[in-house]
Amino acid sequence: MTVREQNRAPKGKETDGHGPAASNPNPRNSFDDSWEAEAHDHGIVPLTRAQAETLFGPGVSRPSRVTPFKVVAAQMVLSLCATLAWWLFYKPPGDAALSALLGGAICWVPSALFAARLKAKSGAETIASWMIGEAIKMGATIGMFVAIAFWYKGVLWVPLLVTYLVALKTYWVAMVWK
Repeated sequence: MTVREQNRAPKGKETDGHGPAASNPNPRNSFDDSWEAEAHDHGIVPLTRAQAETLFGPGVSRPSRVTPFKVVAAQMVLSLCATLAWWLFYKPPGDAALSALLGGAICWVPSALFAARLKAKSGAETIASWMIGEAIKMGATIGMFVAIAFWYKGVLWVPLLVTYLVALKTYWVAMVWK
């Protein structure tokens, strides 16, 4: 009998003298893959509301005012600002600015699709719905990168990627901005 079979045998039953009910002087060698073994919280106690307010301030239980559409709007604004910067400081400015604008669009178009999906599915938020939304977002992002690589031969990758990363980090700016 293998170790896995021994560990799956019912507790308190001896299988052939070598199972988990056999004398085992070292309990660390026994393996328990039951649901209860994973459910132990290891002594973690959640904070009470008063403790959370003391630690994080009185606004801790207030819902966030950052909505997905505000994040998308902030991504669009930062993309346009980065595009303007590439237009002003890169020579020749045309391809750099267009590449930067496309880089920003690669970020905010999929985010807008995800935000629209969240609004349409209001009240039906499930993990599967979020996963499908994220899959659509990732597919749109990859599709836009591939489409630009194939159809826009004059793309400048540095402005495109820098603007994409700036727009991508907008989530953190929006969280601080509240």
